[in-house]
Amino acid sequence: MSTILNYRYINARLASSGQPLADEIQSIADAGYEAVINLAMPYSPNVLEDEGFRVISLGLDYYHIPVPWEEPTLAHLQRFCALMQMLEGRKVWVHCALNYRVSAFLFQYHRLVLGMPEADAKAVMLPEWEPDEVWQAFLQIDSNLTRSDPV
Repeated sequence: MSTILNYRYINARLASSGQPLADEIQSIADAGYEAVINLAMPYSPNVLEDEGFRVISLGLDYYHIPVPWEEPTLAHLQRFCALMQMLEGRKVWVHCALNYRVSAFLFQYHRLVLGMPEADAKAVMLPEWEPDEVWQAFLQIDSNLTRSDPV
């Protein structure tokens, strides 16, 4: 797993990364992941055009929420949080092109939905990423999402 671009182990049921290569999708399946969430745009660097097919053919569920790098929105975050709640209890791999989008989305999910303190939620983020102004603003979204709220 450590060879996957910007791989990050979060906990026993959650990992994140940049875009996995075709053969790395097999490694994700072999590691027992049950679902893959892709937040990258279809034109992101190193995109696997048949990623959904590859993931599904290995028996995993595949979800794609394309998030434009220049314009992540509350609606994207709400879709992501709803999906993460739906997949609760399952082993999930979340990726984008470089694990930057994912870092921001997982931070927000842990903070807003799971109620984790901000300092603890930052631990899920890729440590070397320095968010620009767009992503700094996204990290400040406070939509009052809770585990019981519909999103």
